[in-house]
Amino acid sequence: MMSAIAQQDQAWLDAEREYKLALQDGKLVCQNPKGKTLASVPKWLKQSEAAESLLALADWLAEHQSECRHSVERWMLRSLAIPREVLFEIWIDPDWQSCLQNMVVVPADTRGKFNLEKSGLLRDVDRKRGLGVIDLDGETQWIKTASFGVPHPILIGDLDELRELAGDLGIKQTIDQLYRSVHQADESQSTSNHLADYSGGHFEQLNFATALCRRLGYPVRGGYATCRVWENNQMIEARYFVGDDYPESATWTGHLIFVDENQVPLKLGEVGPVTYSEGVRMASAIYAKRKIDSSEQDQ
Repeated sequence: MMSAIAQQDQAWLDAEREYKLALQDGKLVCQNPKGKTLASVPKWLKQSEAAESLLALADWLAEHQSECRHSVERWMLRSLAIPREVLFEIWIDPDWQSCLQNMVVVPADTRGKFNLEKSGLLRDVDRKRGLGVIDLDGETQWIKTASFGVPHPILIGDLDELRELAGDLGIKQTIDQLYRSVHQADESQSTSNHLADYSGGHFEQLNFATALCRRLGYPVRGGYATCRVWENNQMIEARYFVGDDYPESATWTGHLIFVDENQVPLKLGEVGPVTYSEGVRMASAIYAKRKIDSSEQDQ
């Protein structure tokens, strides 16, 4: 409810000395007694009780928006079947709705299995009709199953067609799904326990590499950037070596590996498609920010 209030047109709160305060795109703004919106908020007004309350609300809203995004992305990465009733309850919240609207969704059966042949772009939710989606023919269809799923793009057979449809309709997504980079394992590498394609990436300092990993959302443990994915009832961790020397020393990236919950390395052929794609996505994103040496530039 607080989120919905924040999304309304500018709601001014009375403050000291006949000034007014409000939140605009998550930032504090003010009006003077004459009704003029100022370029900045005076220091004394920022320290007022009314300002502190609004700033606390802004922090809460930002955290709530982040939680919504992370939840929807987790549904996608874990191929979770979500009860339709859950969507009915959260759809009224603008933050949840902005994350879910335009996502590719599919019906799920009572066992949680996705029907990937019935995918569509989510546009509306109605308690009587179900989930309104735009299918590949540009027609509105209604998903009426008790559960639905938000599939990872590597699982979507009609991904290119859905991308084209979204482009034609001018549809954008809050969560990176349709245009998320996807990677499939090469059959010739299925018996290997590592991927060396992103080895040898040079960073002038290990600090630079680890800071990059944090910005991209990948925790670093024991010299490895990590990404955990739950797939086929198993938690697998992708690990990409970025270095374990002194923080100020130069470093070179190493292999990408996958380990199970018992820390046992897996062969690439044993890794599920979502886990493999997300692991390679992590390694390629980090490798892309390496220092390009003169020898590479000449190639």
